[in-house]
Amino acid sequence: MANFVYEAKKSPTEIVKGALLSESKSAAIQKLSEMGYYILSIGEEKAREDSAPTGLAMIFGRVRTKDITNFTRQLSDLLESGLTIVKALHILSVQTENKRLKAVISDLKESCVSGSALSTALAAHKEIFSYLYVSMVRSGETGGALENVLRQLSEFYEKRLDLQTKVRTALAYPIVMASVGVVTILVLVTFVIPKMAGMFSDLGQALPIPTRILMWVSSALINYWWFFLAVIIAVATTLAKAYKSPVTRSAIDRLILRLPVAGDMARKVEIARFSRTLATLLRNGVPILEALSVVSETMGNTLIRGEIDKACAAVREGSALGRSFSESSVIPLSVTNMISIGEESGQLEKALFKVAETYERESDDAIKVMMSLLEPVLILTLGVIVGFIVISMLLPIFEINFLVK
Repeated sequence: MANFVYEAKKSPTEIVKGALLSESKSAAIQKLSEMGYYILSIGEEKAREDSAPTGLAMIFGRVRTKDITNFTRQLSDLLESGLTIVKALHILSVQTENKRLKAVISDLKESCVSGSALSTALAAHKEIFSYLYVSMVRSGETGGALENVLRQLSEFYEKRLDLQTKVRTALAYPIVMASVGVVTILVLVTFVIPKMAGMFSDLGQALPIPTRILMWVSSALINYWWFFLAVIIAVATTLAKAYKSPVTRSAIDRLILRLPVAGDMARKVEIARFSRTLATLLRNGVPILEALSVVSETMGNTLIRGEIDKACAAVREGSALGRSFSESSVIPLSVTNMISIGEESGQLEKALFKVAETYERESDDAIKVMMSLLEPVLILTLGVIVGFIVISMLLPIFEINFLVK
């Protein structure tokens, strides 16, 4: 999908400027002609290249999903109160605390003052506003319902933020527990064990095998910590580069979906995101082919993204969306049936919203199940390691007592 900037006559006396997401220039021209526009000029908008050392990302802070949600909600409220886009953006640029977002909003205001549509201005900041966001705003501008679309966008991002918060909250306790456990083990191995090792060596007696293994590990960590750190960094770097490879990432995503509990959770989260995103786009008048292309970009799992791309190609050839998913091994049959029923009844968006609500509830349950299993496994693992350390240090003491008796 490319962004095409156009200038056209809407009537003999009215000239409009804007931008349109389309697969090709000819397709964009056809869409504009169907809208009743007489095209004066049209061209593909060149993507901005973000200069890493001098760009906004290096100067200001990160823009979070919460910041985008608040901005969208506030902009909708201001527009509904009767303010113009320029005035609303000016107010938001003054009251926004995030410095990076403040600069972006100021840039949006300047673009709108110069005559650009809001969607065109948003498209210039692709690092913050996704294709989904830009497409929905453009549909709102075309249909004259920008305030409603912005409110639906804020609700959509609130749902996504709520899911992210639940996952982070569920992972917080295991992460803290694991961190405390690792620190405790490192303190024992690098500080406590060396002192006790010196005491054992003074006694001159043969140490049990577990104690010798533990002392060897302690000595290796103290004397060659730089080697272990280098290995960890090298492995992390290698895995990060490998994950960028389409083949490797596809293999990892396939493995994730096959995991007993985590795979079920990941699948349900992705299905919920797909259903709600597609339903939101279709409800706001975005054509189904463009909507599927936008939804594909939001998917985190490459296998599910591939299935959506295949469905998009099938729909382009005239197939129904539900039928295009019928042979998928990734998309559940219940989802396919709901989509088919929605298409047959002419209520596809409603069916997709129902699927989203169902899988969001199931995602919550899957997160709870995974956390209920993760915590005891983590406790057991740390307990076994700490128990081995304690027993290894107590064995020589028991042998000394036995010899004394």
